[in-house]
Amino acid sequence: MSQTSGAPVQQAFGGMPTPLYSASPSRLLTWLDCPRRYRMTYLDRPRPVARPQRAHTSFGVAVHNALRDYWDLAPVDRTPAAGARLVRSSWIDLGFRNPEQSARWREKAQAQVAAYLEGVDPQAAPLGIERTVALKTGSLALNGRIDRLDERDGRLAVVDYKTSRVAPTADDARTSLPLALYAVASSRMFRRPCTTVELHHVPTGEVVTHEHTPESLQRKVAEAESIASDLRRADADYKEVGVVSRHFAPRTSPLCTWCDFRAHCPEGQAMGPEKSSWAALEPDGVPVQD
Repeated sequence: MSQTSGAPVQQAFGGMPTPLYSASPSRLLTWLDCPRRYRMTYLDRPRPVARPQRAHTSFGVAVHNALRDYWDLAPVDRTPAAGARLVRSSWIDLGFRNPEQSARWREKAQAQVAAYLEGVDPQAAPLGIERTVALKTGSLALNGRIDRLDERDGRLAVVDYKTSRVAPTADDARTSLPLALYAVASSRMFRRPCTTVELHHVPTGEVVTHEHTPESLQRKVAEAESIASDLRRADADYKEVGVVSRHFAPRTSPLCTWCDFRAHCPEGQAMGPEKSSWAALEPDGVPVQD
């Protein structure tokens, strides 16, 4: 893949190149999800107060931290039981209904991590764990963090951990903008082919894989540049006129009932009652059966 996307560098006043637009994949996706949430997250200062962390976020953070710290252990100490202990040491109670619910889900997380690690080679040496990567195109400077970057027979593979109740699909891997951008960034940084992206569903151990082509990766880079072009205009308008900018209308949907900023969004509140802090784990307040 070429060093740039092929798009001409934008010109500013006086013929000077316009600075690259700096963003993370999360910033790009937040804009696509809801321009108003994007504004509140990245532009409004002081930033509107977000709701407290939800239980499923606490669960996911503990699992990710355990799978990160696992690789800091000596190979001889990398056991499923050690992974379970790492979950316990990084556990936080935020968002749970009560201590009993928190303890129940901590035990679930420990069991899931231990089972997942049964299928992981403790002697492996990933090229990167929570590795920050960067990518520059003709108009965009991207940076993000990869859960795990593997090297397999001279080729790289981007691994992303998932902890939701529903396992990801092959389409999720194929269409993921962040994974594709991480693949391009990794290939350029390490000068090795990287077309494999994987979603590892820790609760079930399922792995879904997609093999990109140079063409499909280029399309994802072009998609990111297109989003960034919209963001550049929206950011500039916000700087000029503030919250009255027409660029930040809410994109209402049932997801508004989960939004961290719904207290500041009447349109979002109209979409229905707010979900409980633990709804993603126990939708009806009843423990999900294994």
